[in-house]
Amino acid sequence: MRRPVFVLHDHRKPRPHFDLRLEEDGVLRSWAVPKGLPVDSAHDRLAVAVADHDLAHATYTDEHKTIADHGTWTLVDRNDRRFVFDLCGVDGVRRYALVDTGRDWLLHLLKEQP
Repeated sequence: MRRPVFVLHDHRKPRPHFDLRLEEDGVLRSWAVPKGLPVDSAHDRLAVAVADHDLAHATYTDEHKTIADHGTWTLVDRNDRRFVFDLCGVDGVRRYALVDTGRDWLLHLLKEQP
């Protein structure tokens, strides 16, 4: 069975930000992450849910959008307010949680890594 893909797009326009996209149910669920993925567990990142994208965006680039990372992802745990997942990217595996704050999301790098 094929594992779902993820892509982290680096956008330069209209202002610099990243988009995290996770394949689920035949689309790429997407969050705009203004400061990129967290680099440690002490600094969460704002993640704003944006419209789903079609799967073709997993490889899409243009003059304003490049791929910062890509690979597959695995769901570790999910409930109504958060889900924990592993991103298996170019530089290895990292475990994150997306936490629903009721307004936006927070992207958190877990202390316990796989």
